[in-house]
Amino acid sequence: MSKVVLFIAIAAAATALGSAPAPAAGACADAGGRREIFRIRLVNDYGGEVSVSRDAGRSWQAVGRVLRYTTEVNRRGFTASKWVPPGRVAAAAVNAIHVSAGYNPEEDRGVIFSVLPREFLAPPADYQSFLSPDSSIYTDLAAGERIFGGGEAPLVGSSVFLEEGDGWLSPVADGYVPARGDALVIVVALPGRYPIAASFENAEGGAVTLQYADGSQRLLGWVIRPAHGIGRFAGSRYAAMGRIRAGHAGVVDVSTSPVGFLGAFQIIPVGHALSPEMGAAWSLTQWMIVGPVAEDSPLWEGLMPLFYEHIRPDYRAGDLRAPDWKERLLSRFLVEADFGCGWRPLWAPRLAPDATVPLPDWAHHALDEARRIRILFPVSARGDPREASTLCPGAQEQGARRGRP
Repeated sequence: MSKVVLFIAIAAAATALGSAPAPAAGACADAGGRREIFRIRLVNDYGGEVSVSRDAGRSWQAVGRVLRYTTEVNRRGFTASKWVPPGRVAAAAVNAIHVSAGYNPEEDRGVIFSVLPREFLAPPADYQSFLSPDSSIYTDLAAGERIFGGGEAPLVGSSVFLEEGDGWLSPVADGYVPARGDALVIVVALPGRYPIAASFENAEGGAVTLQYADGSQRLLGWVIRPAHGIGRFAGSRYAAMGRIRAGHAGVVDVSTSPVGFLGAFQIIPVGHALSPEMGAAWSLTQWMIVGPVAEDSPLWEGLMPLFYEHIRPDYRAGDLRAPDWKERLLSRFLVEADFGCGWRPLWAPRLAPDATVPLPDWAHHALDEARRIRILFPVSARGDPREASTLCPGAQEQGARRGRP
C-alpha cells in the first residue's frame, strides 16, 4: 500500500471517530519550556489602545487604536478554527487575527471573533477569504504591519486573557463574548527548543523534517501530495514574496508575489485536506498536503510544530534600510526553494486579481521544478526564544497580576 493511500485511510478512520475540537496542545511554560517574546494588549472600544510589551507587561508601547469594537462572536467560524481550544489565537495572518471562543457542535465549527486591519472597514470587492464583519474588532493598523505580520503578530495557539479592572489576567473562557471596554491580552510564547528550519521534499513520499541549531534533525512526516503551482489566495496581496502570509490549525500560507499582487501556495495537513470544502486540494496544484509519521496523530491539525505555536507572519518592508538590518533579517521567517541548483529565494509570479479569469497555464506549473522547499525560522535575539524572558502562562491562568512574570 502506498504512503498516500495509507495516510488517507488512517485520516478518514480518525475523522469518523468524531469531529470534536482537539485538546489544548502544549503545557504550562515551565513544564514545556516555552518562553514569552512579547504580548499584545487591545481595548475593545472606540479609540481603545492597541499596545505591545516586550518585557512581560512591565511597560507598553502604543502601536494603534481601535476604530470599531464588537460585542458579537461568529458561531460558524472557518473549519480549522474548531481544532483550536477556546482562549487561544485560532489564526494569525497579515490581514486578520482570529480568536477561538468555543466550539459549536451543531455546525461542527469553531466559535470565533476577529481583529482586523483598517483595510477591512471597506474590504476589496473581490476578496475571497474568511471575513466576519459583525464579530470583528477593527483597528487603524495597516495589513502587513505591527500585529498583522509586521514583527508583532501572534502565533496560532497563543493564549488570550481578559484583563480585569485591578490588572489581573483571566483566561478567555469557553463561551466568551466580547463586551465593550474589554481589555484583551495575547501572550506570545515560543517553545524552548526552537528549530532553525522546516524542510519539505517536494515529491510524493518526500520527508518533512525539522532542523535545529545543534545540527540535529527530527522527522515530522511525509509529503502526500507535492505543490506544483500557485493560486489566488486573497491575503497574499498584503505579504511580500517568500514570506508567511498566514497560519492556522490547518494551513501555512506562503506568498510568492510582491506586496500588492496575488500569488501563493499552501501547506495543509491531510485531515484538513479531507474537509468537504478542500476537495480542490486533491486536483489543483497550489496545495502541498502533508501527513505525520505513524506514531503521531493521524490528523495533525492544530498540532505542533507546523500548525501550532511555531510559525507566524513576520516581515517588515523597511528592514533592509534599518540600522540593525542584519538582526532584523535574521529575526524573520523566510521561505526558499531548491530548483536544482541549491537554495534560492522564491521567484515572483503575479496573478490577475479577477477570480472570474481562469488561472494561466503556467500558474499550475510554477513550482514544478522545486525539488525542496524550506521555511527558515528566526535565529537572532529579536525572535529567538532562548534570549527572551521566561514566562509561565499557566501561572497567569491562576490570576497573575499584569506586569508580573
